[in-house]
Amino acid sequence: MPISLIFLLIVLAVFYFLYISLIKKKNKVKEASSGIEVQLKKRYDLIPNLLQTASKFMEHEKFLMEEITKLRTEAMNGSFSNNPEQAAKIENALSNKLKEFNISVENYPDLKSNQTMVQAMDSMKDVEEHIAAARRFYNAAVNDLNNAVEIFPSSIIAGLLGIKQAVFFDAPENEKQSINAGDFFK
Repeated sequence: MPISLIFLLIVLAVFYFLYISLIKKKNKVKEASSGIEVQLKKRYDLIPNLLQTASKFMEHEKFLMEEITKLRTEAMNGSFSNNPEQAAKIENALSNKLKEFNISVENYPDLKSNQTMVQAMDSMKDVEEHIAAARRFYNAAVNDLNNAVEIFPSSIIAGLLGIKQAVFFDAPENEKQSINAGDFFK
């Protein structure tokens, strides 16, 4: 077998394995992004139920609940792909307000003992932990893909195939619909 044919086969094999690696990394980022969206959707669905339950007990904490609802709506309407810094700020502010809410709940013995509220709070804690885990998974996947896109020789193949650095997730339009917070404070 001539050396030029062997060289060509080696080049093709390297190209093929780098191609497979890039596609797997790209798909891992998509999977991770989807995981975050699922967890955020769970959070956005749980918040109104949590606030509705708590509002019966915490009438004078109304401002905090309104703030959480406002941040939830902003987070659902935000887009990581268009402005990741702003979206991260909103998500962090929402997380902080939810922590503040958890602390406020501690001041209401009747609320703490209400089984519905206890279950809602446990669910919220679980969702927050899952969001954090999903973000870590996503960040690791993005890191792997971005390294592959930037480092030679896979950077050449990524350029040829049009594979770019990871784009942050964007929740589907139907998931961005806001909920009227006024319904919970009547």
